[in-house]
Order: sequence, then C-alpha cells, then structure tokens
Amino acid sequence: MWIVYALLAALFAALTAIFAKIGVKDIDSNLATAIRTTVILLLTWGIVIFSNVFSQIKSISKSTWLFLILSGIATGLSWLFYFKALQTGEVSRVAPIDKISVVFTIILAFLFLKEPVSPKVIAGAILITLGGILMILK
Repeated sequence: MWIVYALLAALFAALTAIFAKIGVKDIDSNLATAIRTTVILLLTWGIVIFSNVFSQIKSISKSTWLFLILSGIATGLSWLFYFKALQTGEVSRVAPIDKISVVFTIILAFLFLKEPVSPKVIAGAILITLGGILMILK
C-alpha cells in the first residue's frame, strides 16, 4: 500500500509545483508560502480532529517533539526556497532539481539511520543526480 501512497504523493507534488508557479506569479514568494502553509495547517488539523487521534498528543515524547519541530523547520525552509525558485525559474526545471533531495535523503539515511544502500539504490541516485544536472544546463 505504501507504493500507492508514494505515487499519490508524487502526483500531488507535481500539482503543487504547477499551482504554486501560477500562484506566485503576482505576489511575494514568502507570502505565497505563508498562505499555502495556513491551508495545510487547517487541512491537517481538521484531519487529526475528524479522525479522532488528537488525544494522542499527550503521549508524545520530548524526543519526538524535538524531531517533529526540526522536521517542520526544515520543511518550512524547503518551501520558502522552493517558492522563491518557482517565482524566478521555470517549473519544468525547478521541480526536477528539487527532487535531488532524494539523493540527499539516501545519503543522510545511510549516515544517520544506518539504512543499507544497495547497488540499485546507488545507480538510481546517480541517475537522479545526472538528471538534475541536465536540468540545470540550458
């Protein structure tokens, strides 16, 4: 089932890029990010409340809070830079370059989470990197 979720995430990420490019056309990219974040905030809290899992908030450990906060900071910075890139660059070039984050994720997961890296994963990361480089070149 995770593959279905991953494919849906990819589809909605693609829609995000298209909608964002149109949305940042006439406003500051930071304001656009703030509006987007507010929508996400309302949507996700609505889901949490509707699905009746809000009560679990009391059992979240300090460590979990710390890493979720750090993840939120990283996400916010990623979005701010992504929207700034979309505002000034072509979405067909910005989005693929943004996906080089997959390569960074593989490296960081290996270093910090001790996740195994197979030859197939290395080959895929190399191909993603080469694709990103090709997208940078005009």
